[in-house]
Amino acid sequence: MSNLVRNVGTIGSLTALSRVFGFVRDMLLARVLGAGLAADAWQLAFTLPNTFRRLFAEGAFSVAFVPMYTRRLHRSEEDGGGEAGADAFAGDVLSVFVWVLLGFSAICMIAMPWIVWLLAREYQDVPGKFELSVLLSRMTFPYLGLVSLVAMLSGLLNARSRFAPGAFVPVFLNLVMIAGIGIGWYLRGADGSDTVVAWALAISLTVSGMVQLAFMWWAARRAGVRLKITAPRFTPEVKRLGMLILPATFGAGIYQISQLVDTFFATSLPQGSLTLLKLADRLNQMPLGIFGIALGTAILPMLARHIQSGDKREAQRLQGNAVEVGTLLTLPAAVALGICAPAFVTAFFVGGKMTPESGAIMADIVLALVCGLPAYVLVKVFQPAFFSREDTRTPVFVAAGALAVNVALNFYVVPRYGIVGLAAATAITATLNVLTLYTILQARGWFHFTARLAGRIARQLVATAAMGAFLWWLMPLMADRYGGNVIERVWSLGVLVLGGMAVFFAIAFAVGALDKDLVAQVTRRRAAKPVDLAE
Repeated sequence: MSNLVRNVGTIGSLTALSRVFGFVRDMLLARVLGAGLAADAWQLAFTLPNTFRRLFAEGAFSVAFVPMYTRRLHRSEEDGGGEAGADAFAGDVLSVFVWVLLGFSAICMIAMPWIVWLLAREYQDVPGKFELSVLLSRMTFPYLGLVSLVAMLSGLLNARSRFAPGAFVPVFLNLVMIAGIGIGWYLRGADGSDTVVAWALAISLTVSGMVQLAFMWWAARRAGVRLKITAPRFTPEVKRLGMLILPATFGAGIYQISQLVDTFFATSLPQGSLTLLKLADRLNQMPLGIFGIALGTAILPMLARHIQSGDKREAQRLQGNAVEVGTLLTLPAAVALGICAPAFVTAFFVGGKMTPESGAIMADIVLALVCGLPAYVLVKVFQPAFFSREDTRTPVFVAAGALAVNVALNFYVVPRYGIVGLAAATAITATLNVLTLYTILQARGWFHFTARLAGRIARQLVATAAMGAFLWWLMPLMADRYGGNVIERVWSLGVLVLGGMAVFFAIAFAVGALDKDLVAQVTRRRAAKPVDLAE
């Protein structure tokens, strides 16, 4: 477990740094653009390449490519493995991947008016909104190709247990975009058009992709990875990778596909709804991005090695440890975010062009989204159990069923409950997805909850309930401070966060929700024996 905890800690801490800068970016964006025409157009333009990035590059491609590259890397040189053999395989993939990315990006940029029409046809009812959305989407779409190559290089380094560069590289995205917001705000002036800011953001996104690719290429060379781009060659392994990617595109991307579905429904609601949904999701993405991505990234290559060696006990232990860490981090985060959503939204986002009325709606969206936070993270733990066995078909059927439920729910709740109902449907879908995945894993004997693991989670729930009661009591006492000056906002949120953490960890220690060996490994105070949750 020590390797898992150490890797999760490395990825999580660097991802947290990126999320902090991303949070600063969205705070500035909310104040500069608010929730109006230009903000909605920008959110759509930003959503398109990022959804495809998470769906294809960080989702389907990574879960199919990383296990194959890992096996090649740890195979003997006589069998075509080792670093040279693995890099040769990666070079063959890259030589094909580059042309696929170029072709796909070109087709999408040409077809952008139809893509925007499919997702946001109601934008045509607002003068200039549809045209601006198409223009901005064309300006941002080259980012997809750049960041997809970044994801491939990150996968290569992850397979070599070098997780830091891939976890750090999103910092460049947020830094460049913060600069873009600043430049756009300066060029707009006091009475200028918000379109100027949106243009600056679109340009900065593509520039950030160039910066990220340069950094990851340097990091890969520094790690000894040697890739050569040659004429495309469809070797047997490249063909096999392609066959695995196709179903994994759907199986690994239920959350991203749901994002496109949510975007479609959000654009049919009053102006500003899409912006409020995306900004609310930023609060939800803080723990999800830190814990979920860190766990999923760390567990996949490790699980692939255990399964390749036939060590079922270690595979069970690894997944059990990942579930315990995931629930330990997300259960209190979900409850704290749900209860304190009005405080966080008011302190971080309300101001400038973002009105208190919009902030109140955003807080309700946050509450609905975080109901599915544990499920979002556990999906990242359960899916690698299939992908590491090269089973990408099962998650396809599970994802198809969950997505069908999501669409049906949206048709029912969106007309009745608006944007908040849409967010709740997303949380319900994610929960259904993770429960179905676990049921299949248990039926196949690939993973099961042990009495020890269930008992640990039950104790975590007790500590989470105590923390929730404390925050529920504390929240109204500082209601006037959340929207005050900077010192008041920081002070009041600090009391909430530190007070909630103190209560949670005190009760967690008292009831045994925290494993002492796990705490020792996280704090690195002493060497700890592996925790066996397979018993």
